Amino acid sequence: MHAMNRRTDRSDGTGADPRGARDTDVIVVGAGPTGLLLAGDLAEAGLGVTLLERRPAEISNLTRALVVHARTLEQLDARGLADELVAGGHPLTGLRLFGRATIDPTQLRSRFPFVLVTPQFEVERVLERRARRAGVTFRHDSEVLGLDQDAEGVTVRFRTAEGLGSVRAAYVVGTDGVRSTIREAVGLPFPGRSVIRSLVLADVRLAQEPDSPLTFNATGEAFALIASFGGGWYRVIGWNRHRQAADDAPADLDEVRELTRLALGSDYGMHDARWVSRFHSDERQVPSYRVGRVFLAGDAAHVHSPAGALGMNTGLQDAANLSWKLAAVLRGRAPDGLLDSYQTERHPVGKQALRSSGALIRIALLPTGPGHAVRALAAQLVNRVRPLSRRAVRTISGLGITYPAGPGAHPLAGHRAPDFRLAGGSRLYELLRQGRFVLITPAGEPGVPQAPASGGDSPRPADDRVVTASWRSERRTALLVRPDGYIAWATDATAPAARTAALRGAVSHWTGTEDGASIATALTPPAHAADTPAGR
Repeated sequence: MHAMNRRTDRSDGTGADPRGARDTDVIVVGAGPTGLLLAGDLAEAGLGVTLLERRPAEISNLTRALVVHARTLEQLDARGLADELVAGGHPLTGLRLFGRATIDPTQLRSRFPFVLVTPQFEVERVLERRARRAGVTFRHDSEVLGLDQDAEGVTVRFRTAEGLGSVRAAYVVGTDGVRSTIREAVGLPFPGRSVIRSLVLADVRLAQEPDSPLTFNATGEAFALIASFGGGWYRVIGWNRHRQAADDAPADLDEVRELTRLALGSDYGMHDARWVSRFHSDERQVPSYRVGRVFLAGDAAHVHSPAGALGMNTGLQDAANLSWKLAAVLRGRAPDGLLDSYQTERHPVGKQALRSSGALIRIALLPTGPGHAVRALAAQLVNRVRPLSRRAVRTISGLGITYPAGPGAHPLAGHRAPDFRLAGGSRLYELLRQGRFVLITPAGEPGVPQAPASGGDSPRPADDRVVTASWRSERRTALLVRPDGYIAWATDATAPAARTAALRGAVSHWTGTEDGASIATALTPPAHAADTPAGR
């Protein structure tokens, strides 16, 4: 389902219409994975989207992410993109964190019980293709200078090779990375600190192929990760306690070889480095993901160490959470207050990502003496204590993330919905590709209830907002699943009258067919990450 932009982007330097007219519905700043997924979602919902990117179109993004976790693959599956990525990548059924500690994703109840090794540019490629087909207006070589927002919208000012320009929209989302101009423009602090310095990044060829497409180890003196990058190239990320330098200090292949031998016992005959760079890794998070009509997502909102490979995955899930809410508000199906739930739901998830990656990197950096004992104990706990192992893999994979439900909600509300098999051979995440809520009812029960119209008119169908399906099994629970794959509502009621009333109320409440304000009130308690009964 694709739709072209409904609005025209006027960026001729004349500024915004003083009467508040908008050039587009949403401006997304930053064409990394987070921005591309968000822009594509909004455009497929029929909204006008302009994506501003500082880089020229012919210059690719600096790719650091190498891993796509199960929950992100589920989100991509809901957009029809996961299978292509999996086919071109390297699925791993085990992920070694350090020493003998192994994360086992095969225990995940998901269509993707593995860790996918694939470079970030492959994720960007499929997301950009989708966004362009949906009608997103791309403006590369556009450096954002600042913004002005008022009660009616936001005007973003930018500079191109041709001169100054501006574009106005109802909302702006900054997905422009750790040095976010949008974050600075709204005056948000980015508190935190550097957690590790003098990381080295390189693309090399190897004379000896590693045993796995992704190889990682930490000794306390050094750590290194080698991942297959395609075309005979390998990405190396590493750190050497004995070679600490400023970010602008030159790094070379000899340094990469040395840290790899320290951490992995071999440099695999690496040669022909096409580039080597040095950088540092911070732990930072903004206090608020929203300032008025401006939102932050991905690295613009939170950044942490590469341990656990959570960065790109967390950003993509930010986008999946925010996109359906923006679409609901802009299409008049929910009040602006719904957008506050983005902060409520996603800020705690970002905080948890900082904690998880921080714990992993600190264990890896412990000096050899005490570090060996701590790493050995951690390995034993992860490998032998099944509840701890299960929690670890669900946390890293993203399947353990839950969102809050209102008082008295069903125990499943707020949990991730697994990819249920449904009557007729369909599955839930195929239905989610329509960008709508999915109502699942027991076989033989009526589908979407008629939504009451205002003013006493006859009821109107909610089919443009809800997809209906039935269980393939004898299960009697009815579920309403949000467009981002989380359970909005459920009931176990069996009495026909009570069940019909509950279905009608839930559809009206969540899709805005009766009282759009009600959808915002259900999303207020603080979010958390935990094991979910829905995924067991």
